Amino acid sequence: MFVAGLQQALLNAENITTQKNIKVEVDKKITDNCGIDRQFDIYWEYELGGLTYKTVIECKDYASTVSVEKIDALIGKTRDIPDLKAVFATKKGYQSGAKTKAEQNKIDLLIVREQNDTDWTDEDGTPLIKKICINMHLMMPAHIHKFEPVLDGEWIKANTDVDTESPMSLSGLNNEIFIEDLIEDEKYSLHELASKLAPLDGKEYGVFEKTVKFEEAFIYHQDVKLKLIGYKIEYSVSKPINEPIEIDFSKELVGVIEYLQKGTKKSIFRDGIIK
Repeated sequence: MFVAGLQQALLNAENITTQKNIKVEVDKKITDNCGIDRQFDIYWEYELGGLTYKTVIECKDYASTVSVEKIDALIGKTRDIPDLKAVFATKKGYQSGAKTKAEQNKIDLLIVREQNDTDWTDEDGTPLIKKICINMHLMMPAHIHKFEPVLDGEWIKANTDVDTESPMSLSGLNNEIFIEDLIEDEKYSLHELASKLAPLDGKEYGVFEKTVKFEEAFIYHQDVKLKLIGYKIEYSVSKPINEPIEIDFSKELVGVIEYLQKGTKKSIFRDGIIK
Protein backbone atom coordinates (compact mmCIF):
# COMPACT_ATOMS: atom_id res chain seq x y z
CA MET A 1 0.00 0.00 0.00
CA PHE A 2 1.60 3.26 -1.17
CA VAL A 3 0.55 5.43 1.80
CA ALA A 4 1.36 2.81 4.44
CA GLY A 5 4.84 2.28 3.05
CA LEU A 6 5.59 6.00 3.10
CA GLN A 7 4.24 6.44 6.62
CA GLN A 8 6.36 3.54 7.91
CA ALA A 9 9.47 5.03 6.30
CA LEU A 10 8.64 8.39 7.88
CA LEU A 11 8.26 6.85 11.35
CA ASN A 12 11.55 4.98 11.03
CA ALA A 13 13.43 8.02 9.76
CA GLU A 14 12.22 10.23 12.62
CA ASN A 15 13.25 7.58 15.20
CA ILE A 16 9.72 7.28 16.59
CA THR A 17 10.08 3.50 16.36
CA THR A 18 12.81 3.54 19.00
CA GLN A 19 10.20 4.55 21.61
CA LYS A 20 8.12 1.39 21.43
CA ASN A 21 8.90 -0.35 18.15
CA ILE A 22 5.89 0.98 16.28
CA LYS A 23 4.47 -1.30 13.64
CA VAL A 24 2.03 0.13 11.14
CA GLU A 25 -1.08 -2.02 10.73
CA VAL A 26 -3.30 -1.97 7.66
CA ASP A 27 -7.10 -2.46 7.78
CA LYS A 28 -7.13 -2.34 11.58
CA LYS A 29 -10.44 -3.07 13.36
CA ILE A 30 -11.19 -1.24 16.63
CA THR A 31 -14.30 -1.79 18.75
CA ASP A 32 -15.87 1.51 19.85
CA ASN A 33 -17.75 2.25 23.08
CA CYS A 34 -21.00 1.06 21.49
CA GLY A 35 -19.55 -2.36 20.69
CA ILE A 36 -19.34 -1.63 16.96
CA ASP A 37 -16.21 -2.71 15.06
CA ARG A 38 -14.72 0.18 13.13
CA GLN A 39 -12.16 -0.51 10.42
CA PHE A 40 -9.38 1.96 9.56
CA ASP A 41 -6.97 1.91 6.66
CA ILE A 42 -3.86 2.46 8.80
CA TYR A 43 -3.35 2.29 12.56
CA TRP A 44 -0.40 2.53 14.91
CA GLU A 45 0.23 3.12 18.59
CA TYR A 46 3.23 3.66 20.84
CA GLU A 47 3.93 4.33 24.50
CA LEU A 48 5.75 7.40 25.79
CA GLY A 49 5.99 8.54 29.40
CA GLY A 50 3.47 5.91 30.48
CA LEU A 51 0.88 7.12 27.99
CA THR A 52 -0.35 5.26 24.91
CA TYR A 53 -0.69 7.30 21.74
CA LYS A 54 -3.01 5.94 19.06
CA THR A 55 -3.36 7.20 15.50
CA VAL A 56 -5.55 6.16 12.59
CA ILE A 57 -5.26 7.26 8.98
CA GLU A 58 -7.99 7.03 6.40
CA CYS A 59 -6.25 6.68 3.04
CA LYS A 60 -8.41 7.36 0.00
CA ASP A 61 -7.23 7.29 -3.58
CA TYR A 62 -10.04 9.43 -4.96
CA ALA A 63 -9.94 10.80 -8.49
CA SER A 64 -11.16 14.18 -7.21
CA THR A 65 -10.67 16.34 -4.12
CA VAL A 66 -12.08 15.11 -0.81
CA SER A 67 -15.48 16.55 0.16
CA VAL A 68 -16.73 17.52 3.62
CA GLU A 69 -18.90 14.38 3.69
CA LYS A 70 -15.76 12.22 3.80
CA ILE A 71 -14.49 14.14 6.81
CA ASP A 72 -17.90 13.78 8.47
CA ALA A 73 -17.69 10.02 7.96
CA LEU A 74 -14.29 9.88 9.68
CA ILE A 75 -15.60 11.97 12.59
CA GLY A 76 -18.49 9.54 12.98
CA LYS A 77 -16.17 6.52 13.02
CA THR A 78 -13.87 7.95 15.69
CA ARG A 79 -16.42 9.71 17.93
CA ASP A 80 -16.95 6.71 20.22
CA ILE A 81 -13.28 5.67 20.37
CA PRO A 82 -11.47 7.63 23.11
CA ASP A 83 -7.91 8.97 22.86
CA LEU A 84 -7.64 8.40 19.14
CA LYS A 85 -5.85 10.80 16.81
CA ALA A 86 -7.44 10.91 13.35
CA VAL A 87 -5.64 11.70 10.10
CA PHE A 88 -6.99 11.80 6.57
CA ALA A 89 -4.67 11.13 3.62
CA THR A 90 -5.41 11.39 -0.07
CA LYS A 91 -3.60 12.07 -3.34
CA LYS A 92 -5.67 14.84 -4.92
CA GLY A 93 -6.38 17.34 -2.14
CA TYR A 94 -9.39 18.68 -0.24
CA GLN A 95 -12.35 20.95 -0.81
CA SER A 96 -12.50 24.10 1.35
CA GLY A 97 -15.38 22.76 3.45
CA ALA A 98 -13.47 19.59 4.18
CA LYS A 99 -10.45 21.62 5.33
CA THR A 100 -12.58 23.73 7.67
CA LYS A 101 -14.38 20.72 9.17
CA ALA A 102 -11.10 18.87 9.70
CA GLU A 103 -9.51 21.86 11.43
CA GLN A 104 -12.50 22.26 13.76
CA ASN A 105 -12.26 18.60 14.77
CA LYS A 106 -8.45 18.46 15.03
CA ILE A 107 -8.08 16.07 12.13
CA ASP A 108 -4.75 16.35 10.33
CA LEU A 109 -4.94 16.43 6.55
CA LEU A 110 -2.21 14.89 4.43
CA ILE A 111 -1.63 14.72 0.72
CA VAL A 112 0.40 11.61 -0.04
CA ARG A 113 1.56 11.57 -3.61
CA GLU A 114 4.28 10.68 -6.00
CA GLN A 115 6.85 13.31 -6.93
CA ASN A 116 6.25 16.14 -9.39
CA ASP A 117 8.26 19.08 -10.72
CA THR A 118 7.47 21.28 -7.70
CA ASP A 119 9.50 18.92 -5.51
CA TRP A 120 12.64 19.90 -7.39
CA THR A 121 12.52 23.63 -6.66
CA ASP A 122 13.37 25.44 -3.41
CA GLU A 123 10.89 27.67 -1.56
CA ASP A 124 12.27 30.72 -3.38
CA GLY A 125 11.97 29.00 -6.78
CA THR A 126 15.61 27.98 -7.05
CA PRO A 127 15.88 24.72 -9.03
CA LEU A 128 17.29 21.74 -7.14
CA ILE A 129 19.69 19.28 -8.72
CA LYS A 130 17.62 16.42 -10.10
CA LYS A 131 20.13 14.73 -12.35
CA ILE A 132 23.93 14.72 -12.63
CA CYS A 133 25.53 13.69 -15.91
CA ILE A 134 29.25 12.87 -15.80
CA ASN A 135 31.38 12.05 -18.82
CA MET A 136 34.46 10.32 -17.43
CA HIS A 137 37.54 10.58 -19.66
CA LEU A 138 39.99 7.91 -18.47
CA MET A 139 43.62 8.05 -19.57
CA MET A 140 45.71 4.98 -18.84
CA PRO A 141 49.44 5.43 -18.07
CA ALA A 142 51.83 4.79 -20.94
CA HIS A 143 53.31 1.31 -21.30
CA ILE A 144 57.08 1.21 -21.84
CA HIS A 145 58.13 -1.41 -24.41
CA LYS A 146 61.83 -0.60 -24.70
CA PHE A 147 64.21 1.50 -22.63
CA GLU A 148 67.77 1.99 -23.92
CA PRO A 149 70.00 4.09 -21.65
CA VAL A 150 73.04 5.89 -23.11
CA LEU A 151 75.85 5.73 -20.53
CA ASP A 152 78.99 7.82 -20.05
CA GLY A 153 81.74 5.25 -20.63
CA GLU A 154 84.57 7.54 -19.54
CA TRP A 155 82.88 8.25 -16.21
CA ILE A 156 82.21 4.55 -15.67
CA LYS A 157 85.87 3.68 -16.31
CA ALA A 158 87.07 6.32 -13.90
CA ASN A 159 84.57 5.70 -11.10
CA THR A 160 83.53 2.03 -11.19
CA ASP A 161 84.87 -1.47 -11.70
CA VAL A 162 82.38 -2.15 -14.50
CA ASP A 163 83.97 -3.61 -17.65
CA THR A 164 82.87 -1.25 -20.40
CA GLU A 165 84.25 -3.56 -23.07
CA SER A 166 81.57 -6.16 -22.37
CA PRO A 167 77.83 -5.80 -23.07
CA MET A 168 76.01 -4.21 -20.14
CA SER A 169 72.44 -4.57 -18.98
CA LEU A 170 70.32 -3.50 -16.03
CA SER A 171 67.75 -6.13 -15.10
CA GLY A 172 65.06 -5.31 -12.59
CA LEU A 173 61.49 -4.24 -12.03
CA ASN A 174 60.45 -0.82 -13.28
CA ASN A 175 60.08 0.37 -9.68
CA GLU A 176 63.66 -0.71 -8.88
CA ILE A 177 65.47 1.31 -11.57
CA PHE A 178 65.76 5.07 -10.93
CA ILE A 179 66.89 8.10 -12.91
CA GLU A 180 68.28 11.16 -11.13
CA ASP A 181 68.44 14.44 -13.06
CA LEU A 182 70.68 16.78 -11.07
CA ILE A 183 69.95 19.82 -13.24
CA GLU A 184 66.17 19.52 -12.78
CA ASP A 185 66.56 18.20 -9.23
CA GLU A 186 64.35 15.20 -9.99
CA LYS A 187 64.56 11.52 -9.17
CA TYR A 188 62.03 9.00 -10.46
CA SER A 189 61.65 5.32 -11.25
CA LEU A 190 60.85 3.88 -14.67
CA HIS A 191 57.40 3.16 -13.25
CA GLU A 192 56.95 6.86 -12.45
CA LEU A 193 58.43 7.80 -15.83
CA ALA A 194 55.58 5.93 -17.55
CA SER A 195 53.03 8.27 -15.97
CA LYS A 196 54.90 11.27 -17.41
CA LEU A 197 54.99 10.03 -20.98
CA ALA A 198 52.47 11.64 -23.31
CA PRO A 199 51.41 11.13 -26.94
CA LEU A 200 53.50 12.89 -29.60
CA ASP A 201 52.92 14.49 -33.01
CA GLY A 202 49.42 15.64 -32.10
CA LYS A 203 48.15 12.07 -31.76
CA GLU A 204 45.88 11.00 -28.92
CA TYR A 205 47.13 7.42 -28.67
CA GLY A 206 49.44 4.94 -30.39
CA VAL A 207 53.10 3.78 -30.28
CA PHE A 208 55.81 6.42 -29.89
CA GLU A 209 59.60 6.76 -29.72
CA LYS A 210 61.43 9.46 -27.83
CA THR A 211 65.07 10.41 -27.24
CA VAL A 212 66.06 12.32 -24.10
CA LYS A 213 69.48 13.85 -23.26
CA PHE A 214 70.83 14.99 -19.90
CA GLU A 215 73.52 17.43 -18.84
CA GLU A 216 74.09 15.79 -15.47
CA ALA A 217 72.19 12.62 -14.58
CA PHE A 218 72.62 9.14 -13.14
CA ILE A 219 70.81 5.82 -13.34
CA TYR A 220 70.52 3.58 -10.29
CA HIS A 221 69.73 -0.08 -9.76
CA GLN A 222 70.25 -1.49 -6.28
CA ASP A 223 73.93 -0.72 -5.45
CA VAL A 224 74.86 0.24 -9.02
CA LYS A 225 75.22 3.92 -9.93
CA LEU A 226 76.08 4.88 -13.52
CA LYS A 227 76.31 8.25 -15.22
CA LEU A 228 73.55 8.72 -17.77
CA ILE A 229 73.95 10.78 -20.93
CA GLY A 230 70.40 10.11 -22.08
CA TYR A 231 68.04 7.38 -23.19
CA LYS A 232 65.88 6.21 -26.05
CA ILE A 233 62.44 4.95 -25.15
CA GLU A 234 59.64 3.21 -27.03
CA TYR A 235 56.21 3.29 -25.44
CA SER A 236 52.50 3.09 -26.23
CA VAL A 237 49.53 5.12 -25.05
CA SER A 238 46.14 3.41 -25.04
CA LYS A 239 43.02 4.96 -26.50
CA PRO A 240 41.19 7.00 -23.82
CA ILE A 241 38.07 5.45 -22.35
CA ASN A 242 34.93 7.60 -22.32
CA GLU A 243 32.43 6.44 -19.70
CA PRO A 244 29.17 8.40 -19.35
CA ILE A 245 27.61 8.22 -15.88
CA GLU A 246 24.15 9.50 -15.01
CA ILE A 247 22.96 9.94 -11.43
CA ASP A 248 19.19 10.45 -11.39
CA PHE A 249 18.04 11.43 -7.90
CA SER A 250 14.40 11.35 -8.99
CA LYS A 251 14.58 7.55 -9.23
CA GLU A 252 15.40 7.43 -5.51
CA LEU A 253 12.46 9.63 -4.46
CA VAL A 254 9.71 7.25 -3.36
CA GLY A 255 7.03 9.81 -2.58
CA VAL A 256 6.05 13.04 -0.87
CA ILE A 257 3.86 13.74 2.17
CA GLU A 258 2.31 17.22 2.42
CA TYR A 259 1.08 18.42 5.83
CA LEU A 260 -1.63 20.92 4.97
CA GLN A 261 -2.12 22.39 8.46
CA LYS A 262 1.62 22.93 8.88
CA GLY A 263 2.20 24.08 5.32
CA THR A 264 5.19 21.74 5.03
CA LYS A 265 6.12 18.64 3.10
CA LYS A 266 8.59 15.81 3.43
CA SER A 267 10.24 13.91 0.60
CA ILE A 268 10.94 10.26 1.32
CA PHE A 269 13.80 8.60 -0.53
CA ARG A 270 14.39 4.92 -1.12
CA ASP A 271 17.32 4.73 1.34
CA GLY A 272 15.22 6.17 4.18
CA ILE A 273 16.50 9.74 3.91
CA ILE A 274 13.85 12.35 4.69
CA LYS A 275 14.11 15.89 3.31
